[in-house]
Amino acid sequence: MSSEDTKKTLLFSPVKVGKLTLKNRVIISPMCQYSADRGLPNNWHTVHLGQYAIGGASLVFCEAAAVEERGRITHGDLGIWSSEHADALKPIVSFISSNGAVPGIQIAHAGRKASMQRPWFGNGPLNEADKARGEIPWDIVAPTAEPVNSESLMPHELSINEIVSVQEAFAAAAGYSDEAGFEVLELHSAHGYLSHTFLSPISNHRNDAYGGDLDGRMRFTLETVEKIRAIWPSHKPFFVRISAIDGIDNGWDLDDSIVLANEMKARGVDVVDCSSGGIAGVVTASREPIGLGFRLPFSERIREEADITTMTHGLILEAKQAEEILQSNQADLIGIAREVLFNPYWPRHAAYELGVDPEFNDWPEQYGWWLTRRESHLKKIGQR
Repeated sequence: MSSEDTKKTLLFSPVKVGKLTLKNRVIISPMCQYSADRGLPNNWHTVHLGQYAIGGASLVFCEAAAVEERGRITHGDLGIWSSEHADALKPIVSFISSNGAVPGIQIAHAGRKASMQRPWFGNGPLNEADKARGEIPWDIVAPTAEPVNSESLMPHELSINEIVSVQEAFAAAAGYSDEAGFEVLELHSAHGYLSHTFLSPISNHRNDAYGGDLDGRMRFTLETVEKIRAIWPSHKPFFVRISAIDGIDNGWDLDDSIVLANEMKARGVDVVDCSSGGIAGVVTASREPIGLGFRLPFSERIREEADITTMTHGLILEAKQAEEILQSNQADLIGIAREVLFNPYWPRHAAYELGVDPEFNDWPEQYGWWLTRRESHLKKIGQR
């Protein structure tokens, strides 16, 4: 892609994130596959993630990887709690890098949303049918001994010492992620998982230093950020995904998120990944129909008022839509997830549609050589 081409759009212009320059603004968001074994990846993960590097995204995130075994959502979740996990991820990291994308990983702890069924088995707490498949429930943890809802498992309330232990597991996971060769790290602090449940007044009813007012409820997340940043190399970008709003009365709100973003920025966070919801159930559940780009107001305000790089995602379907978001300063990075499940080459097609790469110069040569000839033929028969 020539420098002349990159001037045509923001979506396909380079952007500096921390000390790293990404070749474009298209990011593959983490997408759980529920297909790991003992937290270890397999051929599915290699092909699933590798296709997005071939597909032209600048940064490809692995799915949420649990920082300890009990922090998995399901038995099929990826993990990053040992060198064995780091070693198993190295070939995937290498493939992503060798195909022109930056490899990233999201580290997570499911908290009170752990010990769940894989979605296609019901997406509820593990039951007798799951036990018959060999998927045994395990004890779960949370800031407060309160379940997600009446059908959910009861979590154990973490003691202060246990909180420190979990934070150290996050820091260790950052070390294993670096060992595996990842270039970008994201802390998952959204969607009703452990870090989010400390933040939200809906799920945190502690009366010690990790509860109460906003400062107390932010303490777990901010201390975790500090411990991760102390391990994660300073030249490698650090993202944090947050639920910018709970979307529930008296829950975490956008003003809270702006305060949190400022505090995280002061502790070395480079990007706030702006999501929403999940504190009381499924992330995509909503009382009202959601529209295209429904999270844009969150990333726009956080970007402006915390003066920090933001990433947005959520029903971003088309190249022109993504470009308009960037041109209007509503976000700096565009996260694409379910749309690349539908079309893994979304970034390549977006570049073509925006006129950035009409000659297929930026495609892998194994594909571009054929596509230029296809294009020539289509022009001859009046299809271009």
